[in-house]
Amino acid sequence: MPLTFARAPLNLTVLVTRTMKSRWNVSAEKLVQNLENFRVSCKKLIDAFPIDAVDGNFVRIVKNCVFSRSTPTPLRGPVVLAAVSQDAVEQILDLDVSVTKCEGFLNFASGNKLPPGSEPLAHRYGGHQFGFWAGQLGDGRAHFLGQYSNRKGELWELQLKGSGKTPYSRSGDGRAVVRSSVREFLCSEAMHFLGVPTSRAASLVVSEEPVLRDQFYDGRVKTEKGAVVLRLAKSWFRFGSMEILAESGEIDLLRKLVDFVIFEHFPLIDARDPDKYLVFYSAVVNQTAHLIAQWMSLGFAHGVCNTDNFSLLSITIDYGPFGFMEEYDPNFVPNTSDDEGRYRIGAQASVGLFNLEKLLKAVRHMLTGEQQKLAGKALQGFGGVYQQRFHQLFAAKLGLLGEMEEDGYVIAFLLKLMEDTKSDFSMTFRQLSEITAQQLRDADFAESWALQDLSSHSHFSDWLDLYLRRLSRQPTDSDVKRQRRMRGVNPRYVLRNWMAESAIKKAEMNDFSEVAVLHHILSAPFRTQVSAEEAGYAARPPSWSKKLKLFHRYRMAAAHHTQSISR
Repeated sequence: MPLTFARAPLNLTVLVTRTMKSRWNVSAEKLVQNLENFRVSCKKLIDAFPIDAVDGNFVRIVKNCVFSRSTPTPLRGPVVLAAVSQDAVEQILDLDVSVTKCEGFLNFASGNKLPPGSEPLAHRYGGHQFGFWAGQLGDGRAHFLGQYSNRKGELWELQLKGSGKTPYSRSGDGRAVVRSSVREFLCSEAMHFLGVPTSRAASLVVSEEPVLRDQFYDGRVKTEKGAVVLRLAKSWFRFGSMEILAESGEIDLLRKLVDFVIFEHFPLIDARDPDKYLVFYSAVVNQTAHLIAQWMSLGFAHGVCNTDNFSLLSITIDYGPFGFMEEYDPNFVPNTSDDEGRYRIGAQASVGLFNLEKLLKAVRHMLTGEQQKLAGKALQGFGGVYQQRFHQLFAAKLGLLGEMEEDGYVIAFLLKLMEDTKSDFSMTFRQLSEITAQQLRDADFAESWALQDLSSHSHFSDWLDLYLRRLSRQPTDSDVKRQRRMRGVNPRYVLRNWMAESAIKKAEMNDFSEVAVLHHILSAPFRTQVSAEEAGYAARPPSWSKKLKLFHRYRMAAAHHTQSISR
């Protein structure tokens, strides 16, 4: 198999290398230098749950199990290691990054050869998609390779996405293409460095295997390149993991699944507590509210908030047509195929509540009547938890200390001005982080294009008076302290769709230099970087960016898939 590796542009190589050495200073003695010494295990999951009695990757209805055995299908043609996350490889997998340059890693990361200890599985789950029960879904193009226990005592699950058909592929081909894979690799890593709970991406492999896709669902099918992402998470169990068992009447297996999740991932819950399922559900409600509030504080919209894409551990998973909002607009929809705007950014909390309602429907099977009432109250408290966390995050974005009565109004007033003036979400907050109070008073926005847009509103001076008055009531604060705090929560760089699109266009031509550059820059999103400024990543977005369209392949054929899997 031909083995090639992507390289960063020459003018960035020294900078990237120097920065990575300082950013990820890991003792080489603790890292695995030879891939032969790297081992995973599937024993814990195989011992815990019944496995599908039928073998084979052919599509079928699966019952009375949580996993099916399924072997990755090797990519055809030359395979290229397009990108690697040094942080994920070294800090999670304990592998020296030099190991990724060997052919063995390429075979492992592409699904061509299984790591020692792997007994690959595909997970069975269901879900509500765009508000409707879709029946059996499952890992249609992903394979669980095994769990790895690292030197920190953490247990991580390794999964390949785009690695071929499984029993849950429905009418799909089991493959992923460069477009979606580049976006997943970059965004999952970017979200981690933004401080958002998320799955991780260790590597991206691209092949010459032809994959047919109708990108815009207009009948124009084209050939694209196949790709595989090596994904990592503490667990891939999701709301739909429980839903499919409840809907199928497999209640004993449902209880076994929840007991496993509690024991492995919720150590503060006593397994002997008769209220453990109630406590578990309440914790998921709370953590989901916090996660969505964090998305909102960064202007991030998850374009496909189906129950099968919501993690039981409240981490961000399954990056499809996501988007970081540019112009502030509560109706921003990253997924063009979401015709009704169900998953618009302003509705994400409401959708989270809907998903939690469906999760409660599954949990009810394990609750007493009194516990069901209490679980209902926990669900009713979702909005309050979300609003409180939303307020805390946005107060921090504005550098506010303590809590004062007018804070909510200051935040809401600003967001309204941003909506009216179509001000850039990320850069408005970032430029407020970089400007002094005196510059605000003087309206000195010569080098702050987002604040120029904001200040065009007729009520800007009214908001500014409120904001400056609020800051003046922080007597121990200073411009320097405030700016430092604000710069620590307001990123200068996020993965805007136009940035991803530019990298994708090059990657489709086997030029992965921009993927490497973006990955490097987004690994330090709060720090001003010369290379990022030169690339225009903090500048006003190009006009062509507004024309970009992102589609979700399963949304367009959801009705067909639901009908065909039910027959």
